[in-house]
Amino acid sequence: MSTTTLAARVSRIDSSGIRKIFDLARSLKDPINLSIGQPDFDVAPVVKDAAIAAITAGRNSYTQTQGIPELRALVASDEKAFTGRDYAPDQVLITSGVSGGLFLALLALVDDGDEVIIPDPYFVMYKHLVNLFGGKPVYLDTYDTGFGIDAERLEKLITRRTKLLLLNSPANPTGRILPKTQLDNIARVCARYGITVIADEIYRLFAYGPMTSMAEVYDNTLVLVGHSKTFGMTGWRLGYACGPKEIVEAMTKVQQYSFVCAPSVVQYAALACPQVDHSGNLAAYRRKRDLMLSILRPTFEIGSPDGAFYLWAKAPAGMTGDQFVQKAIENNCLIIPGSVFSERNTHFRICYTVPDAKLKAGAELLVKLATA
Repeated sequence: MSTTTLAARVSRIDSSGIRKIFDLARSLKDPINLSIGQPDFDVAPVVKDAAIAAITAGRNSYTQTQGIPELRALVASDEKAFTGRDYAPDQVLITSGVSGGLFLALLALVDDGDEVIIPDPYFVMYKHLVNLFGGKPVYLDTYDTGFGIDAERLEKLITRRTKLLLLNSPANPTGRILPKTQLDNIARVCARYGITVIADEIYRLFAYGPMTSMAEVYDNTLVLVGHSKTFGMTGWRLGYACGPKEIVEAMTKVQQYSFVCAPSVVQYAALACPQVDHSGNLAAYRRKRDLMLSILRPTFEIGSPDGAFYLWAKAPAGMTGDQFVQKAIENNCLIIPGSVFSERNTHFRICYTVPDAKLKAGAELLVKLATA
């Protein structure tokens, strides 16, 4: 009888806690679902039409590994406008979403035993990919700094094995935007030790106030940006990476033997994205955020939601995050336990990309459960 032996690396990662909640949602009858982080608006008609036109025109084959030239030129123009940086064509790579870019970057940069500093709380994928590729996550606690980053504390974590710092601003799960003063201090520390920064800026166009890119203040930054959230294209899997030539070329090499290229039709469709007015969606989510805060803040301690579309709330006294989430689920409300995003088990994440009536009902239910 044959026995399947799995690679040891698979044991270094767990199934996504978010996906477990996603699957649970299918089994509940009309739940108040404040769990999954994806926009509730559809892809704009002009982008859909561009995708249909690409299909009809036969744009269904492989593209260049690094992406079609027109889209890379558009990306470079966008980055010039946003960060002031001039990226050459060989410094731009079109990826299968920001997740795909993160996969390529870590695979290209992390050797066995390399340390990667990850501010805690963090996006769920970070530590698991670092572990999968043989690296060692080193957690930078941000709970007592308002989920910002203290440069002195960062410096104390650096060792001879430190390879990377992973930043996410605006952040999932906290919604925190790192101010420019903090980014400047981070840049000085990283420059002193020759550390590369991977800046995940998937939510950069969901900023409700000033937002500075790490790429503006530090040369050795690989910035990852995506179309998925901004344009409601989460299932279309499109993003991009810009940064040092050596890193982008290594990622392109890895992409040749993994994703091959980002989806061709979606690349052509993305050429229409500049025609989309995002301001209405941004205003709607700012209003939803404020609605939730007005109901929840008298009861819950909530981090600064400067951007993205999440609230990071502390569980009621005497309860862990997991315990409060279980209580909410038992009352047909889906939220994500903070232990999915953190080495602590004290908080839970709310996503507010749902209709206002559901938001209000969910917020009021959570207050009732916390005060019962």
